[in-house]
Parts: sequence; structure tokens; C-alpha cells
Amino acid sequence: MRDIANTEQAQAWNGYEGTYWADHQDRWDAVNADFNQPLLDAAAIGPHDRVLDIGCGAGQSTLLAARAAGQGQVLGVDLSQPMLARARARATEEGIGNAEFEQTDVQVHAFAPGAVDIAISRFGVMFFADPVAAFTNAAAALRPGGRLAFICAAEPARNEWVAAMTILREHLPVGDFGAPGLPGMFSLADPDRVRGVLGAAGFSEVAARRVEAYGIWGRTAQDAADFLLNSGPGRHITAQVSEESAARAREALTERLRAHERNGSVRLRSTAWLVTAERPV
Repeated sequence: MRDIANTEQAQAWNGYEGTYWADHQDRWDAVNADFNQPLLDAAAIGPHDRVLDIGCGAGQSTLLAARAAGQGQVLGVDLSQPMLARARARATEEGIGNAEFEQTDVQVHAFAPGAVDIAISRFGVMFFADPVAAFTNAAAALRPGGRLAFICAAEPARNEWVAAMTILREHLPVGDFGAPGLPGMFSLADPDRVRGVLGAAGFSEVAARRVEAYGIWGRTAQDAADFLLNSGPGRHITAQVSEESAARAREALTERLRAHERNGSVRLRSTAWLVTAERPV
């Protein structure tokens, strides 16, 4: 990858976190799958459209877009080489030939001007070091009148997985779950900030609608707790305490999640903003 402005995120997503997501792609898709249809409905992808998937990760949203744009073309871009490798393999496995993937930083990538009809993202736009620069660059890639549709996390308090993980504060050095204005899961949780960022990037007709979905986080409470605590952030905070403290934290989170066990799975509500906008004609 030649040009990187967002170096901190590039390091994270090409290290343990990116590998963990790639190795557990099916599980992350199970967490987020119910946001796919609202995103696709908002994007309204036609059979000949050219689509850009921003922060495509392991590629599920890209391949869904490629199926909708059967005679068009879809480009998925991401910082994470491990996740893109999984995306390419999945495209091959599913026999999808109109999807390509590229490792790049949306903030600085030289997209062909006006070459895209629609830009989408499923939880891939919250990690920019400079979101105005990134969205300005994405707007330049869109043709005049082109559409933007993305899903981003809403307020932490409205997400049940965050509520469950607050129990960890009794055992681990857990800080706030994201802060508006800083790269991270909840950087765009304030819809007023989203409108400000997109307006500054040159978009018009900006709208944000709250959407909710229940994702599957594991088969049992223990399985879900292990999945959460073995992710990059979980691994980071458990490494800062003794094995005994980490074990107590894992037990506490498991007990908190037992209330969400139903019929062989742990389902937790996630809340997001479905954001749409246009590049002015």
C-alpha cells in the first residue's frame, strides 16, 4: 500500500485485529448481517451501477452489492490486507466476477473522478483520522448526482453488547467506549456531527435514520464472552492485568450474557444510523 495517511488504523488492521476479524469473518457477519438489507435498500443499486464499498473488510457487503449490480462493477477498499485476502477468497468461492478489492486509504487514494455511481459502507467509515478528507475524496469519486449510503454505530448506550461489557469495569482498565470526534466505533454516533462532516465534504441531502438489529454473538454466553475478549480491544485490556483478574472478568461477562441466551445462541441488539447523502449535480 503506497499512500497511507491513517497510519495508526493501518497498523491495527494489519496486525492482530485485522487477522482476528479475517479468521472470524463468519462470526462478524452473523453479528452485522441484519443491517445488510436496510443498507442495500437505501443504496438502491441497479444492475449496471458502479459501486464503491468503503472499509469493506472481509467483503460480505461488497459481494452483496456485486450481486445487485450484476452487469456493473464493485470495488471494495480497506486498509486491512488480512481481511481483503479473505474477501478475495470468498469472491472466488462464490463465483462472483464483478467484484474487485484494493488495499488503500480512502483519505488519500487517487480515485478516478466521477467514476462511481454509488458509495456504500457497513460499519467501515468510523475509523478515519480525518473524516472530512475521506468523505471529500469519496465524493470526488462519485459522479454528479451519485449516492452515498452507509451504516455507522449509534450511541454506545443503545447497544446491548456495550451495556454487557460495562461489567468489565469492575475487573479491567476499561475506558469509555468511544468518543465523538476520535477514530473508533462510535466516532460518528452523533448524527449532527455526521451532517457536519458530510456537509463539509461537499454532500447534500444528508439524512440519518436510526436502525436496529439483533446479531448473533455466540452459541452460549461463554462462547460470546470469549469472542468479545479475544478481539483486539479485549485482548489489549486483559493483557494489562493478572491472569486471575482476567479470568474473573471473563466469568463476570459470561454471567452478564446469560440473560441473552435463547435457543442455542446469544443475540444482542445493535443500534446504528443509516445515513444517506448525494453528490450535488
